[in-house]
Amino acid sequence: MYSNLSILGSTGSIGTQALDVVDKLSLNVCALTAYSNVELLEHQVRKYKPRLAVVYNENKAKEFKISVKDTSVKVLTGMEGLIEASSLSEADLVLNSVVGMVGLRPTLAAINNGKDVALANKETLVAGGSLVIDAVRSSNVKLLPVDSEHSAIFQCIQGMPEKKALKKLILTASGGPFFGRTYNELKNVTVEQALSHPNWSMGAKITVDSASMMNKGLEIIEAKWLFDVPCDNIDVVVHRESIIHSLVEFCDNSVIAQLGLPDMRIPIQYAVTYPKRYPSPVGELNLSQIGKLTFFEPDYNTFKCMKACKKALGMGGVATAVANGANEEANYLFRKGRISFTDIGELVMGAVDSVNNFVPKSVDDVLKADCLAREYVKSNIR
Repeated sequence: MYSNLSILGSTGSIGTQALDVVDKLSLNVCALTAYSNVELLEHQVRKYKPRLAVVYNENKAKEFKISVKDTSVKVLTGMEGLIEASSLSEADLVLNSVVGMVGLRPTLAAINNGKDVALANKETLVAGGSLVIDAVRSSNVKLLPVDSEHSAIFQCIQGMPEKKALKKLILTASGGPFFGRTYNELKNVTVEQALSHPNWSMGAKITVDSASMMNKGLEIIEAKWLFDVPCDNIDVVVHRESIIHSLVEFCDNSVIAQLGLPDMRIPIQYAVTYPKRYPSPVGELNLSQIGKLTFFEPDYNTFKCMKACKKALGMGGVATAVANGANEEANYLFRKGRISFTDIGELVMGAVDSVNNFVPKSVDDVLKADCLAREYVKSNIR
C-alpha cells in the first residue's frame, strides 16, 4: 500500500473521494492541487497539512496565498506548480485527477521522476498514449487505472495466467441521461438535462461527456494503451444499473466481471492499496435489492462521439489527440450555450476527418494537434 500521496485535482469529484480513502486508511498527503476552488483547498490544506499546494489559476493563487499565510504550506501556480506537485521526492504515488489536456505534462513528469501514477485523467492516454507508455516502460513504474471501467478490467485480469489467454475487453456504459433517444430528439436538449446523470456524481465536463457517450470513446482509447489490446478486441455494452463496471472475456469464452455499487472510492482505494485489499468506506452490494441487470447494444450512429473515437484510434498518429481536443472545445461551447448537443459529435468527427494527422515525437506535437483541433471547432461553429 502507498502511504504518501500527491493528489492533483483534490477539490474535484475524484480528488475529494480520494481524500475519503486517505481518511479511511490514515495515509499522508504531501501535495494538493486545485484549479480555482481556493475555499475548499484551504480547508484541505489545514486538515491534511501538505508540504505543497498548487492553484492553477494565477489570480486565485494570489488570493489563496493570503488565506494560508499562517501555515507552512508552499504555494505555487500554473503548470510549473502541477509539475512540481507530481515530482515531490516524498510522494510514492501521484493521483492525477485533473480534467483535460492539462493533465498530460504532470503525468509525464511523475513518470520521468520514477513515481507510480494512479490515473483518473483520461486525456493523458487519449492524447499522449504512445509517449506515456514509452515513458512508463523506460522508467519501470506502475500506471494504475482509477476509472471504474479500467479498474474493473485491471482487477479481472489479476489472475490471468498469460497475456494470450485474453480475448476481449467489454466496457460497460450507463448510457447517460439520453439512453434510447434518437438523433433528432437530442438536437434541442438543454445543458441542464445533459448534466443530470442517472447514476454517477461527476464534474460538469465529464458529465456532458457521459451524456454524449464521448467518455466511452475516450475509455476505448485508454483501454488500448493500458492493456495493449487492439481496438477490434474492445467492446462496449450499455448497462443501465452501473453495477457491473466492466468484463473480460478469455480465449475459452469464459467471462469475468467486477461488480460493486457505483462509487468511485472502490477503484481509487484499489489503486492506492494495490495489490492488497482493505475495508472501504463504500456500502456492500446486495444483488437481491438490485433485482435485475440489463444490457443493450450501444448506438454509434446517434452518439457520434464514440464512432469518432474508434475511427481516430484506427488512424493512429495524433488523431486521438485531435478527437479529444475537439471534444474539449465543443463540450465547453455546449455548456456555454453556443452550440447544440448534437453539434458536439458532428464537430468531433469533422475534426478527426479534417485535421492533418501525423506521428507525434514529443509532447509539443500532441499539444499542436490539440490546438489544431480546437481551431477547427471554433472556425466551424454554425
